[in-house]
Amino acid sequence: METWRTICAMPLVELCKRLGNGQLSSVEITGAYLASIGAQNSSLNAYVDVYDQEALAQAKASDARRRAGQALSPLDGIPMAVKDNILVKDRRCTCASRMLQDFIAPYDATVIGRLRTAGMVLLGKLNMDEFAMGSSTQTSLYGPVRNPWDLKRSAGGSSGGSGATVAAGMAPCALGSDTGGSVLQPASHCGVVGVRPAYGTVSRYGLVAFASSLDQIGPLCKSAYDAALVMNVIAGADSKDATSREDLAVDFLAEMNNPVSLEGRIFGLPRECWEPESGLSPVVFHGLTEALSRWQSLGARLVRVSLPSLTRAAWAYDLLSSAQAASNLARYDGVRYGHRSGDYRNLGEMYRHSRGEGFGPEVKRRLILGAAVLEGGNSPVSYAGAQRIRKALFREASDVLESCDGLLMPVVPTLARSLEGKEDSVPSLCRGDRFGVPAGLTGLPAVSLPCAQDRSGLPMGMGLMGKRENLPRLLAMAYAYERAFPMAEGTRPHDLGWKGGERHEA
Repeated sequence: METWRTICAMPLVELCKRLGNGQLSSVEITGAYLASIGAQNSSLNAYVDVYDQEALAQAKASDARRRAGQALSPLDGIPMAVKDNILVKDRRCTCASRMLQDFIAPYDATVIGRLRTAGMVLLGKLNMDEFAMGSSTQTSLYGPVRNPWDLKRSAGGSSGGSGATVAAGMAPCALGSDTGGSVLQPASHCGVVGVRPAYGTVSRYGLVAFASSLDQIGPLCKSAYDAALVMNVIAGADSKDATSREDLAVDFLAEMNNPVSLEGRIFGLPRECWEPESGLSPVVFHGLTEALSRWQSLGARLVRVSLPSLTRAAWAYDLLSSAQAASNLARYDGVRYGHRSGDYRNLGEMYRHSRGEGFGPEVKRRLILGAAVLEGGNSPVSYAGAQRIRKALFREASDVLESCDGLLMPVVPTLARSLEGKEDSVPSLCRGDRFGVPAGLTGLPAVSLPCAQDRSGLPMGMGLMGKRENLPRLLAMAYAYERAFPMAEGTRPHDLGWKGGERHEA
């Protein structure tokens, strides 16, 4: 009988294979992941709610379907977890905020419905930055998520719980949301594959809105192949989300099963990412440069390109996302739902005190900035000015991608930040976001692929961005790379001997 550690180290595709041939049952797999959560979550702080009894009941139902020859999909019986800004009917959805601390979701998000239709088992909800505003989960009501590779460091954000959960083997896959790098960045810091689909690929119905023209749901997995499996379940048009598109919901496995060669592929290296003034730390620059050499060893051709608007992308993102957040979060006023203060004498005080008590400092900062942007008229700090940068970046990227198979870019300029000491300043956080926001601003798909580690083993990811319709090709090319250069055997965090929530080096 397989131990829970062995099961939790398996990639998603292997679990599917063993479920299909009867070597493992969904109850065994689900029990293994629940054991892993019990052993590690007190240290990592990745889960905010665990659905243990419900998950086991779903697993038993899946096993019964398979015995009857009625499996709903290849993923029937596979467990997974979702970020706590995705609605699960009759369960809490808090967005890691006091404002929604007691909110119970009245319906399932579309992606949850699709997971259920595929027969997947829901393990629970995952920690995040408050309302997805942050890049280290340090803004969370529940405290920060710790990185499985180093408990003194952040797992990244805002989908930090999703990244840490997959890296530590507490779920074989997880869903996060990405507005300006919130899937890509934690994937890089945690050494897993993160996918930000093109805008419109996955329905946002039931995703608590941060910035509606930027938000997108995406998977975090152990491999690009695993990510393609999940994308086949969650992608597709939805009548409840007018921005969703059926033409982007293709078979994401088609090119995986017909292996793609990197020989002769052309990848653009934006100068604004790779020049000394780009802000890359020496250790990340060294690690990613070595990774570029490995791409070349597989026959890829690397060419220098330019995206001039990239230097202003983080600024434009901050203005656009904050303005849209100010509009979306105006509904949380203590009247219909959300935290209501007990200290007020009139309606105006109730609004002010409820919002003042319910929102944390980072959310308040963005709401204040957003209100100022919306009132800015034609000033340089205006919504229209940021939109011009956004459109220019899309044009530049589209032009470059006419002659390139993809863009290779850093995901974040530094290794995972320390959770000890004071938090980073706002300008520092903006600089850290500059490589994560282009996919969100342009609406183009992007993948964060583990490609290097520093001397202590901390991972770093390479970003791969392509045309709107080319996510299947991006995943296939990422898969070709990871097969040629897998993460070093024995260095994944779930191989490091976790016992009782404490890390013991092998």
